[in-house]
Amino acid sequence: MTILIAFDGSDDARTAIEFAARTLRPQEPVAVLTVWEPLLSQINWAPLAAAGALTVDDKSDEWPEEEQARRLALAGAEIARKAGFEQVEARSARTTGPIWAGIVDVAEELDADVIVTGSRGLGAARSVILGSVSTRVLHKTHRAVLVVPHAKKED
Repeated sequence: MTILIAFDGSDDARTAIEFAARTLRPQEPVAVLTVWEPLLSQINWAPLAAAGALTVDDKSDEWPEEEQARRLALAGAEIARKAGFEQVEARSARTTGPIWAGIVDVAEELDADVIVTGSRGLGAARSVILGSVSTRVLHKTHRAVLVVPHAKKED
């Protein structure tokens, strides 16, 4: 079994990793994935965020978002190890479309048996404009998806 865990650095993504470690088999291979896309690509496929489409230079090899995604994936992999997963790989992947599509693509590439994601991610305002990543992953893949709700706040 291969487990793919989507990680964006949010508390909900951390909760998803910890829940998966308690619930799934921790000896199975795990890929902690952070999907990134150039900001200009986001604006182009989500035209509500801009007055019009902008030109994107997809030929450039240098993107500031890439290093941040790499660091996030490494941080997520460390959380997974501390939570009890034994075989953990940190991955970052660039997408030119929505984040959910990048997650689904990497799940295909890895032939993942299950995709784990938090239910909220980076924020409600963004999900209203762009759509919920976990919902789209759930509906756009033929793989099992474990959507972990946000952590219950203690009183």
